[in-house]
Amino acid sequence: MGLIKVETRQDRGQFVRLPWKIYENDPNWVPPLIREREKFLDPKINPFFEHAEVDLFLAMDADREPVGRIALIHDRNYHALHSDSVGMFGMFESVDDPSISALLLDKAHQWCMEKGFSRLMGPMNLSTNHECGLLIKGFDSPTMFGIPYNPDYYEKHFEAWGLQKAKDLLAMRLDLIKVPDYLERAAGKIKRRNRFNVRYLDLDRFEKEISVLWDIYNSAWSVNWGFVPMTQKEFEFSAREMKSIVQPESCLIAEVEGEPAGFSLALPDVNQVLRELDGRLFPFGWAKFLWKKNKIDAYRVPTLGVKKKYRRLGIDAWFYYEIYRLFLEKKIKYLELSWLLEDNKSIVEPMHRIGGEIYKRHRIYERSVTP
Repeated sequence: MGLIKVETRQDRGQFVRLPWKIYENDPNWVPPLIREREKFLDPKINPFFEHAEVDLFLAMDADREPVGRIALIHDRNYHALHSDSVGMFGMFESVDDPSISALLLDKAHQWCMEKGFSRLMGPMNLSTNHECGLLIKGFDSPTMFGIPYNPDYYEKHFEAWGLQKAKDLLAMRLDLIKVPDYLERAAGKIKRRNRFNVRYLDLDRFEKEISVLWDIYNSAWSVNWGFVPMTQKEFEFSAREMKSIVQPESCLIAEVEGEPAGFSLALPDVNQVLRELDGRLFPFGWAKFLWKKNKIDAYRVPTLGVKKKYRRLGIDAWFYYEIYRLFLEKKIKYLELSWLLEDNKSIVEPMHRIGGEIYKRHRIYERSVTP
């Protein structure tokens, strides 16, 4: 048993493909696209690496077969914003053996000590702008696109090693039945006031639209726990990866006197298709994806935010109304709203009011780094 640092193309291939071993018999795991994961972890392609140092490690058994993995992350932008001496860990996977989990987490602790960090926090894959959190509730159904999944024994391994809760992230399910009466009334009042305009994303001006959304994103989410502003290159990278699945009417942009004020984005749960592709779009997966993506019956709302100076105009309520109305028309069964900070009452309470129920919970852990 031992660790190796991922340095070669072969090492990286083993790192990316390890989950197929971990989840071999798990019906709720959705295989990621191998090529997408390779691009995401390639410092030459992913702009995140321009401000972050990421070291990847594999745990190997006696036969030199991988049985665990971990990414250790030093995000210089996070440190500059938060003045917090924190090392992150993520991309964690392990067979059900506490000694292997401990080996990987011991490496994370040692790595933090070498860097002079006082705290270890994760999982982050690779920051709060990406997939993050350990699933601790909601193992009875697959997670949606962009939300991580893991075996239930990880929680036990983490806490046995000494990791403690830092923050919980919620996923809320909204079954679409009928627009609530109070929301209909609120939308009517907001429309009569006529204080802002809402339009759809314009895919013909996609590059300019990315700049608009990037500006809103970094402003609207700036005070959230764990927030790290995305560079424009990072935001463009993520947006282009999603362009093939974004539908213009599912991305609403609010403007006040021509200035971008907020946006909401809903994405089809392409995991419903990806689970059948086994990580590969070629040679036949792409055709299957195009054929089946119109049969998707659930969407995820990953972002809904308004710039602080415009938050009393009712833009958020109008977004709720439009999203609900749109997907009723499209005969979508349900929406997932994720992820939401557990203590962000300004978003969790309105979601409860329109019928949302917490059905999955992810946890960010932390532990102090001591000699």
